[in-house]
Amino acid sequence: MNEEAHAVLRDDPVMAALVDRHDPYVEPDWNEYERLCISIINQQLSTASAAAVRERVFDLLEGDVTPATVLAADEAALREAGLSRSKVEYVRNAARAFQENDYTRAGLASYSDDEVIDLLTEITGIGAWTARMYLLFVLERPDVLPLGDLAVRRGIEELYADGEDLTRAEMREIAEPWRPYRSVATRYIWAEYESD
Repeated sequence: MNEEAHAVLRDDPVMAALVDRHDPYVEPDWNEYERLCISIINQQLSTASAAAVRERVFDLLEGDVTPATVLAADEAALREAGLSRSKVEYVRNAARAFQENDYTRAGLASYSDDEVIDLLTEITGIGAWTARMYLLFVLERPDVLPLGDLAVRRGIEELYADGEDLTRAEMREIAEPWRPYRSVATRYIWAEYESD
């Protein structure tokens, strides 16, 4: 897929430069539930703060981040690790949902991107941004453009508008030529944003 994606992205001179300059942003091999917890932790936090909280929560759970361990963990200890009261509730809501349904790549293979977003956002604490992160990182869907992500928006503004504000409609227009590989383009935008 990457060769095809690169061929499409290279039609955009700005994106062609990113492809030449960076390896695409890649994450460690987290399981589905871990990745969802990470997205919940990341909500409304800076990258550095979120990474610190994630590390403390994962240490508390001794690296065994599963629905069962999260539900069994002491609430005070989770809060001490840096989770707000609402985020403790959100990771536990997600844990219960994972125990009841199959949110794996295989389990959601027949669902469209919009259906996955609808399904995940039924879980209290999971909004559209978190659901799109799940589509992108866990389900590895090829054409996700998460404009709810501040780094993606700032990255597009820096690359395509010299840092001037753009509307989401303008960003979607800029991203239109990247179809059907907007997820790959997003990973390059993150790589550029994180290199600054």
